[in-house]
Amino acid sequence: MPANKPKKKQKLRNNEYYNTQATFDKLYQDSKNGKCFTNLMEHITSEENILLAYRSLKKNKGSKTKGTNESTIVQMGEKAPDELVSYVRNRLHCFHPHTVRRVEIPKPDGRMRPLGIPTIEDRIIQQC
Repeated sequence: MPANKPKKKQKLRNNEYYNTQATFDKLYQDSKNGKCFTNLMEHITSEENILLAYRSLKKNKGSKTKGTNESTIVQMGEKAPDELVSYVRNRLHCFHPHTVRRVEIPKPDGRMRPLGIPTIEDRIIQQC
């Protein structure tokens, strides 16, 4: 890569990879023009958006942190893409989040701060 060429941002590169950037741009433009949206589930449950959500989380260091069901992004990645898409779509039909794992992390002043860690499946759904 030439030294003077700026690097693309990873998020934009992923959007382009799954051909979702045009959809996001159109939704953004419609919102700027005052459009009220009533049915976004077709976009949320699209195969491209679900795979984009998985890919976005995969790079996150927290994706290897286990929630209450002990699964990680590695285990989700072992599924075939069509299985992952089917799983997320099925969960979204009647969504009830899994329980959240609670841990306490130290603050700079020595006190502890509670932190909730959702399951990786719930994080993928949130990202969608």
